Amino acid sequence: MRFLFLGDMVGRTGRNAVFQRLPGLISDYRLDFVVVNGENAAGGFGITEEIFDKTLEAGADVVTTGNHVWDQKEALSFAERADRFLRPLNFPTGTPGRGSGLFEARNGARVLVANIMGQAFMAPSLDDPFRAAADLVGACPLGEQADAIVVDFHGEATAEKLCMGHFLDGRASVVVGTHTHVPTADHQILAQGTAYQSDAGMCGDYDSSLGMDKEEPLNRFVTKIARGRMEPAQGPATLCGLAVEISDRSGLAEKVAPVRIGPHLQETLPDFW
Repeated sequence: MRFLFLGDMVGRTGRNAVFQRLPGLISDYRLDFVVVNGENAAGGFGITEEIFDKTLEAGADVVTTGNHVWDQKEALSFAERADRFLRPLNFPTGTPGRGSGLFEARNGARVLVANIMGQAFMAPSLDDPFRAAADLVGACPLGEQADAIVVDFHGEATAEKLCMGHFLDGRASVVVGTHTHVPTADHQILAQGTAYQSDAGMCGDYDSSLGMDKEEPLNRFVTKIARGRMEPAQGPATLCGLAVEISDRSGLAEKVAPVRIGPHLQETLPDFW
């Protein structure tokens, strides 16, 4: 199975790059399943139902989120009826929406996707992510109810992300980090066969501060005084993500590579596509 994960869409330039490029990637490279993190798609903070719908129309099979999931209050409503919209699984019981789901890929495979949020340096402080992950794979094991398992682990601390990768090694197909908006160079297949990357990076303008126009963040670091609100940068966006070839037999990763398409960063596409 050919799987693509795209990191956090940031603002108009990030989401438009996904809308414009994703259909061609799916067609050209015969992708079987695509997950996109959309938590910064609406002005850099949260996601609207219209943006969610357009992300699905572009070819995403599932849209994940993170700590900004409720920044656009309409998400509290549409999360209840949108089964391909995921908020972090480890929100308290009774939170609107769902944190995981079992979906059918284009090749017919059953793909379990989960969005889990870390605890280190993150707000709000959610329930134990490791317990949530253990319950997830225990209820729908790889090779039994699921042909592939993908976890978007949304967190700040690299150590926590690495530990989640090792915790799920051999029990998930892919564990990929989001939230920090900078792609890491540690894409790998772990010892027991799980594809891993600490952060997929963002889909946004990299001539920025994490996708936001650089002037206000820079001002706040220099003067310690807020001069205005943070606004997404409006320059051309780079798509960043992770490509994984998942075994149809074992559900584990066979090949993994970063994806970077656009200006500012060195472009790269998997040589196995």
